[in-house]
Amino acid sequence: ELQQASLRLFLDHRLRLIESQLLNLARKYGVQTVSELDHLVQTGHIHEAEAFEDYFEFDHLETQRELILDLLKEAV
Repeated sequence: ELQQASLRLFLDHRLRLIESQLLNLARKYGVQTVSELDHLVQTGHIHEAEAFEDYFEFDHLETQRELILDLLKEAV
């Protein structure tokens, strides 16, 4: 039981950190998702070189968030 509670606490903390980083990236580009950022790059509103690293970070963070949310659902 203690392990379950510790794991849930860790995942909740990690999720908050990831969501904070996602919010910072979203604000930086005025988007909600990595797909929206990709659209801005594709349409030329943002230069690819300008957003290159952030794009991959955004994508990675979204993937991590989904993984943690799935793990939290399983832990219930």
